[in-house]
Amino acid sequence: MSQLPSPARRRALAAIGAAPLLLLAGCGFQLRGPRPLPFDSIYLGMYQYSDLAAAIRRQIRASSTTRIVDTPEEAQVRLEVLADAKEKAILALNAQGRVREYQLRQRFYFRVVDKAGREVLAPNEIYLKRDLAFDDSQLLAKEQEEILLYRDMQGDLVQQLMRRLAAAKMPEAEPKP
Repeated sequence: MSQLPSPARRRALAAIGAAPLLLLAGCGFQLRGPRPLPFDSIYLGMYQYSDLAAAIRRQIRASSTTRIVDTPEEAQVRLEVLADAKEKAILALNAQGRVREYQLRQRFYFRVVDKAGREVLAPNEIYLKRDLAFDDSQLLAKEQEEILLYRDMQGDLVQQLMRRLAAAKMPEAEPKP
């Protein structure tokens, strides 16, 4: 039969267990929060009712004070989508010549320009890919998995876009004569 630790021993064990937490709190560590965008207003040059546009709007509203405006004339900067393409490529076939694995890909090309047409962000590409094992006996499940993977890729795309927008440097205003 084991003995219970004495009250002094319990206090010592609690102090040893709390020491790493106190050290971590004392060093100034904190989770990285959202970074503010370096502009006051933005126009999203894309179909406003798409899932991607809705996700970008949601993220901008949640993580910054930047306003999303309805016309390019009102905006300090414009996000211009040069290309947004999803594709599905065959990666592997089985011995019977049936698809065993696909690769889902998404390419998103964009640039950001200010009111004067100067580039705030040069043309940029976000390229995402996911592998999808395929079994034609589980067709409905694999279709659902594909939808979920594309949704996950869209979330990653929005996060990468937000980081790139936050890192943008606004061009200096031209001096007035």
